[in-house]
Amino acid sequence: MKLKNIPRQVILLGFISLFTDMASEMLYPVTPIFLSGILGASMAIIGLIEGLAELTAGLMKGYFGFLSDKLGKRAIFVILGYSISALSKPLPGLIPQTAIVFLSRIADRTGKGIRTAPRDALLAGYSDKNNKGAIFGFHRGMDTLGAVIGPLIGLLLLSIYSFNYRIVFLYALIPSLAAIAVTLFIKDKKREIVQIIKPVEDSQKKWRIPGFSFWKESPKDYKILTLVFTIFSFVNSSDVFLILRSKDISHSTTTAILLYVFYNLIYAIVSYPAGIFSDRFGKRNALIIGLVIFSGVYFGFGLSSGTEIIWILFLFYGIYAAFSEGVVKAWVSDLVTDKKRGSAIGLLTMLSGFAIMLGSLVTGILWDAFGASVPFIISGIISLISAFLLYFLNRRELRNLTSD
Repeated sequence: MKLKNIPRQVILLGFISLFTDMASEMLYPVTPIFLSGILGASMAIIGLIEGLAELTAGLMKGYFGFLSDKLGKRAIFVILGYSISALSKPLPGLIPQTAIVFLSRIADRTGKGIRTAPRDALLAGYSDKNNKGAIFGFHRGMDTLGAVIGPLIGLLLLSIYSFNYRIVFLYALIPSLAAIAVTLFIKDKKREIVQIIKPVEDSQKKWRIPGFSFWKESPKDYKILTLVFTIFSFVNSSDVFLILRSKDISHSTTTAILLYVFYNLIYAIVSYPAGIFSDRFGKRNALIIGLVIFSGVYFGFGLSSGTEIIWILFLFYGIYAAFSEGVVKAWVSDLVTDKKRGSAIGLLTMLSGFAIMLGSLVTGILWDAFGASVPFIISGIISLISAFLLYFLNRRELRNLTSD
């Protein structure tokens, strides 16, 4: 698929994500260092904050994905979600307290939870079955380009203002407002408005629970993918631990942030080709490649102690990322109809959000108790098991997807 054939609405959504990630990633590598180095938070507290933030996003993704299907509206949730995230970002710069960082992260993830499933359903609606991987890959590439620019701006601000972390939080408001401005041009694709919640016709007139009712009627292939991806998500803890591990190894805040920039650069470069690869050779195959790479990277972080090898690990971590998130969403979009995509993506991301919450908390506790190596090695083992499960589990049912 040629880039020039990508629909205008997809391009606009790409720029919204670019600006938003510029703001988010100005803060993301800075926040854990700010918490641990300036505010004195433990690894367990950092893991709890990140875990609860992801849990909030997961819960919101499930509900608002379902609600966008029910109302037949996507754009309003895109605007609302990006606006909430934008306004929450400068709070720690105004009030530098651990509790405020926590509230800011919760509000930011609330906005992400509101917008993500409706936005992804909108992306899928502007694609066809032959280019979903490419469109999601393009979007992830734009998103991650912002994640390259953002930390560099943050690092520049830190150098200008003598590592005054509060300044970075305040400046993050600027690209956030640019993202809100672009959301005003987002429009829904014309589609049927579908009423998904229906009262069960029985004497008690009980109402169906959206997530469970969708799960009951969802395709078996979707259930397999969701279960395996949820297992994997438990060990896919917050990237803040990779940043903190890099800082421990390199003994440099600047190096840790540059490593994170390098990872995002690779992620941005590889996302679009990874999406095309998944369209051509199968989304299951692409995701398995991603999980195997993730396993090797986490083994490396657990066992390595040299700065040079960390650069190589972040290179492969960027490749893993390109072969995972966008590919998973494109695969889900293949498995369900347009009317159910918000619910399908929302439920999967909600369950994975629960798993990431638990995983981040456990990672922080294990790090405090046993050191950094233990949680990274455990993550490497379980992610490799997830790859094998995805390859061997019900191959007959999944076989038809390898050519999608």
